[in-house]
Amino acid sequence: MKGETTMAAPVVRTPASQGLDLLVQARRSVEPGLREWAGQLPAVARRWAGYHLGWLDAEGRPSVEAAGKAVRPALAFTAARAVGGTGQDALGAAVAVELVHAFSLAHDDIFDGDALRRHRPTVWKAFGVPAAVLTGDALLSLACKVLADTPGPQSARSVSWLAEAVAQLVEGEAADVAFETRTDVTVAEYTAMAADKTGALMGCACALGALAGGGGDVRAGYMAEFGRHLGVAFQIVDDLLGIFGDPAATGKPVGADLAARKKTYPVLAALASATPAGQQLAAMYAAEGALGEEQRVRATQWVADAGGRQQAQQAANLELAAAFTALVKADPQPQALDELTALAGVLTHRKA
Repeated sequence: MKGETTMAAPVVRTPASQGLDLLVQARRSVEPGLREWAGQLPAVARRWAGYHLGWLDAEGRPSVEAAGKAVRPALAFTAARAVGGTGQDALGAAVAVELVHAFSLAHDDIFDGDALRRHRPTVWKAFGVPAAVLTGDALLSLACKVLADTPGPQSARSVSWLAEAVAQLVEGEAADVAFETRTDVTVAEYTAMAADKTGALMGCACALGALAGGGGDVRAGYMAEFGRHLGVAFQIVDDLLGIFGDPAATGKPVGADLAARKKTYPVLAALASATPAGQQLAAMYAAEGALGEEQRVRATQWVADAGGRQQAQQAANLELAAAFTALVKADPQPQALDELTALAGVLTHRKA
């Protein structure tokens, strides 16, 4: 009726929107710290790192490129709140784990021969392999300095925890590289590799956040277990997207991982199935030569027909359940429990 005021519909925050908000907030919170610490690098390394992190173009001029998801900083901030601290308590931890993640990506791009990251040349492609190796080294050393120089009673413990996580990450990378030339890789070996390569740093992010928030070693250990299992689930979902994801969302062509003959979880499950589809996939993986689009489409169907897609999704669900079992043991604050649940949901039900 005339004169009545129309009330706006209330905004309902779903767990998915809450998880996305936490990632956005984490990126905003960690970015100034990243820039400040990276600014302490020597001039040449600062330029390469600035390019890798999206702040500079190849000529060293200011640039605004799409940033990463800030998954690990989000975990660190939320883990600090989970044990009764604040997000600000975990700023040093968040910066450190993001720097280590950036280090791993700079080296990963060399291992995988990836020429593009976020739609522009990778560091090795833009500046050469030596520059990319040194960029990663500089970022890793800076991450240790961040933790060592951040005031707090748990500084030394945090550096030790980060060092152990990096050692596990290296072990996972080594296994992943070895898988490329092996024909007998098992699903169990793959899961162990993912726990090291992806799970170790996500677990470390949670542990460092908990330590910074005053949670102590025991609760930090449970938070680390939560992050490690979540990391494996995250990696398996990434594997599924690499085969079955929408190219418009992932930015990769159909069957990109199959074209590279990557031994991901769904592929390994399919190869071990002893089904006709699994046998056809095995023959394709053993053959030489590049795979055309039609072959990639067929291979995608074979993975699904052999049960690889279903088994991978089930494995991701089991890892997620194990993550939540560990999280409950950490006795998190109720609000932070909701936040970590939302984050886990977003990370394991994403489109890209």
